[in-house]
Amino acid sequence: MTNKRFPAGIMSTCCIPWDASGRFAERIFRQNVQQCLRGTKFLYVFGTAGEGYAVTDRQYDEIVTAFVDEMRNGKAEPMVGIIDLSLGRILERIQRGRELGVKQFQISLPSWGALSEKELFSFFEHVCGGFPECQFMHYNLPRAKRLVTGKEYGRLAVNHPNLVATKNCGDSQSHLRSLINDAPLLQHFLSEAGYVYGSLFGECSILASFIMNWPKIQALFEAGQRRDVATMVSIQREVDIVLKTLFETMPDTRIDGSYDKLFEKMYAPEMPIRLLPPYIGASEEEYQNFVGLLKERLPEWVPQT
Repeated sequence: MTNKRFPAGIMSTCCIPWDASGRFAERIFRQNVQQCLRGTKFLYVFGTAGEGYAVTDRQYDEIVTAFVDEMRNGKAEPMVGIIDLSLGRILERIQRGRELGVKQFQISLPSWGALSEKELFSFFEHVCGGFPECQFMHYNLPRAKRLVTGKEYGRLAVNHPNLVATKNCGDSQSHLRSLINDAPLLQHFLSEAGYVYGSLFGECSILASFIMNWPKIQALFEAGQRRDVATMVSIQREVDIVLKTLFETMPDTRIDGSYDKLFEKMYAPEMPIRLLPPYIGASEEEYQNFVGLLKERLPEWVPQT
């Protein structure tokens, strides 16, 4: 098995709580980071679920400062997501993060237009080449209008030793196989379903979709490490029930944070489920319907708070 540039494990987001006036609810956020650290040391802020596309520079500085503080107290390395249409602003945000003590960043492609292959390699040259002292994970998502292939990752990894990991939420089997086979130096964080398949071909890791049942997610990760197919399939069946229940009680057209905040609220009742406008989060009725139905179907997935 090839030595990876980033350790295997479970990666999870930390959602950002907003009060009724749209201000950062720092106390609740710090408590949630502490709670998540009990499940995994691999945490990040400002993916899609963390509303990284929406925050101002002031909010970015305020939230990153609190996040770095809690992660350092928890003996963990903070990772900060950067989402923007402008390469210049992406570089500025990375520099701001560096000044706040961040060394690990999760980057996404500019998405106003799909990047060509030449533009793709130019993007990584500017970002990874511009900050050789940092480590970068690439968030590979359809919203960027083009997915990076396993073979492209392999070439990018050769060019940039500080490109260490990828985050892929899709479940295309050919894509998952290519990630593991064609970019073996990188640690690939996959959705729960993707992990079940990907772990059969080589070392990979989990991007946790459900921020509430760490024992089950840890059991899934360990089963993948030993290629215990029966255990993985059993847990994946439960994951499928969670997803089915979620989309029975909420529309499937909301942005990611609408769903992630439901899971955070299940173990942290103070967690506000509103999003920054214009995006619409879940309602209290939707939250109660989801929790009630899930408790009927999978009571062990509902935390006791």
